[in-house]
Amino acid sequence: MNLITEAKDSVQSGAMTPVREITVAHSPDSDDAFMFYGLATNKVRASGLRFTHTLCDIETLNRRAMEGDGLYDVTAISFHAYPYVQHNYALLPSGGSVGDGYGPMIVATRAFSQSEIKWKRIAIPGTLTTAYLALRLFAPGIDTEVVPFDQIIPQVLEGKYEAGLIIHEGQLTYGKSGLQRIVDLGKWWLKMTGLPLPLGGNAIRRNLGPELIASIATALRGSIQYALDHRDEALAYAMQFVRDLDPQLADKFVGMYVNERTLDYGPDGREAVRRLLDMGHKAGIIPQAANVEFVV
Repeated sequence: MNLITEAKDSVQSGAMTPVREITVAHSPDSDDAFMFYGLATNKVRASGLRFTHTLCDIETLNRRAMEGDGLYDVTAISFHAYPYVQHNYALLPSGGSVGDGYGPMIVATRAFSQSEIKWKRIAIPGTLTTAYLALRLFAPGIDTEVVPFDQIIPQVLEGKYEAGLIIHEGQLTYGKSGLQRIVDLGKWWLKMTGLPLPLGGNAIRRNLGPELIASIATALRGSIQYALDHRDEALAYAMQFVRDLDPQLADKFVGMYVNERTLDYGPDGREAVRRLLDMGHKAGIIPQAANVEFVV
């Protein structure tokens, strides 16, 4: 699915300013749609820039960012994927999805203790997701199998897996499906570290250069701020990307992952990214050490 946002051509000395196309990739989720509402609808413009939006699930975006120099100028990635793409991408200072005491959840059809669940087979949404990294930190030897994120709840209900690791809107809808929450990894992480759980962010290609990177960063932050300042219209736009949520729950979900931390991680948010990736490396989950760099 593609959306195109064109910057308004300006005229200087009778000539049009050249327009630079910036390719942007993010998930087709309500929180990302809310975040990019300003840019996608021309409410926010960046002189001389045209933004082309590609919508794709996060695990696919993680994989695409690892290909060559990266397919997109700006891409949403799981923080777990950052060490694998850090030679080509740096992190933008805004656009992060951070769980403040909440995050991906392990759910099952019956109650397991936290000790028991570590010995069950769990459906996961992808091995490069931050949800998987947090799960491995919680239960290092756990048995997992990759399942498309929107099929995890149905397949757990069908009995194909004893439990599932859910992300996105499933964090709000698992209960109405009859599933029980076993572990909220965001709560577990907060208890262990005292920090929020950083799940994903926006990365930008390093070879764009400082001036262009700064312009793109300003445009993205402006889009997020516009959505927060015009919440009702941004939510109405985001509703077309909602899965199984009524407007009230959609509002709640967007509020969980698009807020002041999305404008700026804050010192503890940035520290959380570094701590998470450092722990993943030391645990042998991530082969290479992460050099976490925010461009601004």
